[in-house]
Amino acid sequence: MRRDIQVSFIAADFRNGGVVGVYRSFERAAKLLGWQVHAVDGRGDPDEIRRAAALVLERKPDGVVLGGFEPDYLGDLHKAFKARGIVLLGWHAGDRPGPTDKLFSNITSDPLQVADLAAEYAMRDGQIGVVIFTDSQFAIATAKTQRMVQRLEACAQCKVLSVEDLPIASAGQGMDERVRSLQRRFGAAWSHTLAINDVYFDHINVPLNALGRKDIRNISAGDGSAKALGRIHSGLSQQVATVAEPLGMQGWQLVDELNRAFAGQPPSLFVTPPLLITPQLLQGSDDLSIELDFSHEEAYLRLWRQMN
Repeated sequence: MRRDIQVSFIAADFRNGGVVGVYRSFERAAKLLGWQVHAVDGRGDPDEIRRAAALVLERKPDGVVLGGFEPDYLGDLHKAFKARGIVLLGWHAGDRPGPTDKLFSNITSDPLQVADLAAEYAMRDGQIGVVIFTDSQFAIATAKTQRMVQRLEACAQCKVLSVEDLPIASAGQGMDERVRSLQRRFGAAWSHTLAINDVYFDHINVPLNALGRKDIRNISAGDGSAKALGRIHSGLSQQVATVAEPLGMQGWQLVDELNRAFAGQPPSLFVTPPLLITPQLLQGSDDLSIELDFSHEEAYLRLWRQMN
């Protein structure tokens, strides 16, 4: 195993807790191997992502992780990375896990399984009216949204009131007006909110409370951010659940997949299962991490030693 490896992580937006979580784990694992790690922030702006990618290309790293966006965002830069033999790997960089025509592999839990867990948890409440927040810029978000709509429309007691396309990067600025509009349109029929990311619920409580809508139950189909876990654990928030992915394990898997690519091996095809996080699951626990088992770290380290 080479020790002079340089890797770059291009984040779609470091304001996204999922991106931050997986990057921290990726950085730690990579540095344990002696790799040089470089990160840039796309700030949720497609143009900024392309500019950041162009800067990364000039650095000529051995491998690059696309953190939370599809390779199409790179435009023609994708060909330039390929021409220079730079390995491209993705995290949440498409609507399914595994290798693609542009990526050595895309690391994510199955988005359809994530969507199922979120929708099924809402459906337990019986007769419900649901608003879904999504971001159509991302294939994984669209896949989750379509699945949640499909599951809810098959439920006789459920009604999908609206699918709200609000960019994750704009959730803080756009949520207040969106909530007021939804209240005018649907009133008491609106009982539940589903979202493709916890970020939406970072901003929804204040406008809901201002309208006296403390009855609405919010459920996220990803990613299990630290803020979301804190809200759910407290019992004081209207977010009652999130479908969390093991971000720590996924960060280590990113390093392992790069290691495989550098060694000329195929991708692992391993897919991490998601976990439904509820107040009951967190009850009585002071540790809000969903990853209390770190055996994967030692397993990966043993594997990497064998490859050395």
